[in-house]
Amino acid sequence: MLPGMTLDPSRTAVLALHWQVNVIEPDGFFGGLLAAPVAKSGVVGRAAAFHDAVRRVGVPVCFTRFTIPEGEGDLVRNTAFMTAVAGAQESFRPDAPGAALISQMTVGERDMVVDNQRLSGLASSPLPDKLRERGIDTLLVTGVATNLTVEQTARHGTDLGFTVHVVSDCVTAADDATHLASLANLELATAGCVDAEQVLAPLTD
Repeated sequence: MLPGMTLDPSRTAVLALHWQVNVIEPDGFFGGLLAAPVAKSGVVGRAAAFHDAVRRVGVPVCFTRFTIPEGEGDLVRNTAFMTAVAGAQESFRPDAPGAALISQMTVGERDMVVDNQRLSGLASSPLPDKLRERGIDTLLVTGVATNLTVEQTARHGTDLGFTVHVVSDCVTAADDATHLASLANLELATAGCVDAEQVLAPLTD
């Protein structure tokens, strides 16, 4: 646990980012880049277990999905990443198989699933307001990839005034060096990285 870290379940939520077929599975859009390292890391099982554990103490899990509706929604082709997904947008339609959450990620009664068209799970999204309406001020981040949606969302959430902790053993990237470099950045740019055990200790005391 970080020195002085306290967590109130009533004011805490998990942001579960891009646990989608397109990102995690071999036949998804990013499967060639991410499926093998994700499988090797074991992050899916750890994150699913972490989500289940925090739900038991009353912490909701808020899943974000990257989707592209007809008409492209709020998609802006201002990076190579966004240009690439725009070119394959049929794979990212909200009801497309690739846009679905992977089967290991269950959605609880108090959980949310929110779609947007930005790398940050909090950008051009109703999610920040929904979290504030619930009295949430602390965010625990899981997801793939560490250096993409995880880092972007964690920095964004911090700038929006949330206290953000990335759960370091519930995120991963295409390679270890990239993953560790991103976590090092986030150690300074957010409230600090923690692992699942460090989070669960103050929540279950």
